[in-house]
Amino acid sequence: MGKVTKKQKVAYAKVDTAKVYSLEEASALVKEITNVKFDASVDLALRLGVDPRKADQMVRGVVSLPHGTGKDVKVLALVTPDKEADATAAGADYVGLDEYLQKIKGGWTDVDVIITMPSVMGKLGPLGRILGPRGLMPNPKTGTVTMDVAKAVKDVKAGKIDFKVDKTGIIHAAIGKISFDAKKIEENAQELIQTILNLKPNTAKGTYVKSAFMSSTMSPGIEIEVKSV
Repeated sequence: MGKVTKKQKVAYAKVDTAKVYSLEEASALVKEITNVKFDASVDLALRLGVDPRKADQMVRGVVSLPHGTGKDVKVLALVTPDKEADATAAGADYVGLDEYLQKIKGGWTDVDVIITMPSVMGKLGPLGRILGPRGLMPNPKTGTVTMDVAKAVKDVKAGKIDFKVDKTGIIHAAIGKISFDAKKIEENAQELIQTILNLKPNTAKGTYVKSAFMSSTMSPGIEIEVKSV
């Protein structure tokens, strides 16, 4: 571990590791302990009592954060010519098809989200090795494979995010920026947690949400009392 700076020491001193904070308290505290010069992301991590190796316990979904993510999300719409105008009007940063498929084949992945149509998915299959590891492969379950491309683009631009439990049972998601006021951070976090709670698999036994932590870039984690949501 690297040397702890004076600012980091002050931040760590403000977090009582023996305490479990309410969501309201954590949302205010994360702002107080963040002292970086850029607009840091605020992240939420939930450890679930599921076995991701079992298909019926794979927790994944989408949520529209009420206050957005604070991030300018770059969207690529891979669509047929008749849908290009709709995607452009909805705010997609890049719109097209074959030319972008060639760029991706050459290694270009400078986007955050790819939205496409069911009829185009066949062309994306061979690019799975490039897009998959980067989390960019469109999926009907996350609303990124749809005939209503314009709505999908608008939703993503407005703060719609997708999440998925990883192989260790943790869901990790960015829920805003440190420049947000504490109430907006709290409400975004609440929306994500509630969505995850609603997705509890019927086959999951025992405690569903084992722990939840909020943090910002380079800040210590703040444990949250899930029942406070």
